Amino acid sequence: MPQPDQHSHPDRPAAEANADTSALSPAEARARFRAGLVTPTSGYSAGFAQANLLAVPQEYAFVFLLFAQRNPKPCPVLGVLEAGQLSSELLAGGDIRTDVPLYRVYRDGELAAEVPDIREHWRDDLVAFLIGCSFTFESALLDNGVPVAHIEQGVNVPMYRTRVPAAPAGRFSGPLVVSMRPVPAAQVADAVRITSRHPAVHGAPVHVGDPAELGITDLARPDFGDPVEIADGAVPVFWACGVTPQAAVMESRPPLAIAHAPGHMLVADARDIAYQVP
Repeated sequence: MPQPDQHSHPDRPAAEANADTSALSPAEARARFRAGLVTPTSGYSAGFAQANLLAVPQEYAFVFLLFAQRNPKPCPVLGVLEAGQLSSELLAGGDIRTDVPLYRVYRDGELAAEVPDIREHWRDDLVAFLIGCSFTFESALLDNGVPVAHIEQGVNVPMYRTRVPAAPAGRFSGPLVVSMRPVPAAQVADAVRITSRHPAVHGAPVHVGDPAELGITDLARPDFGDPVEIADGAVPVFWACGVTPQAAVMESRPPLAIAHAPGHMLVADARDIAYQVP
């Protein structure tokens, strides 16, 4: 199938790019997205969790929940909005149809639209799953002195399809998708330790080192997001990614599915520490 542009959206205003977006409350961040700001959300609302989105018709919801249960690393479920429900404690007073900066609409597994507002595509029988996102643990990495290259470089995180299959469930199957952050070799153990304390948002890496072992042939050509410069002495580290459900949608072809555009997350009201274990 034809592949859409997978990279960062170009519409981010210069003034917004220079703002301290990490200090925004989740409600303030969502208000900006609702007003039309389109931007990757890494670095937004420090101290708060972010979430991937996948909404499917109610008749497919149980099977997708089973898929998520069988694939807890890429699909850790933080919350579920019932059919027709538009808000929850994770986005108090919000609207799941408008509060993500950029959405993708899939019809029969094909990307039909990429839009900042999905109200015209929404149906009352859609069940929305909110899935943990690795952006949540980036504050902990930064707080412990581990650099995050895509934040430093002002781009979206690179994400890659792998040759590793996700565990299928019913009609849902597809490859594991991973995000990559290059980490200085001396700090890889720290990155593993820190992120392992966040199992609800993908947890510890699934792979460290040679991308070929995952079937990734070129780190400069991610399937989603943007490439990052890898500094001398840095090691590519790969985490399970919440874009995995979208890869399953593309392969399994349900009649309708709505998701976030990769890297453009729901900034949630939950504190990231709520998903941290001792």
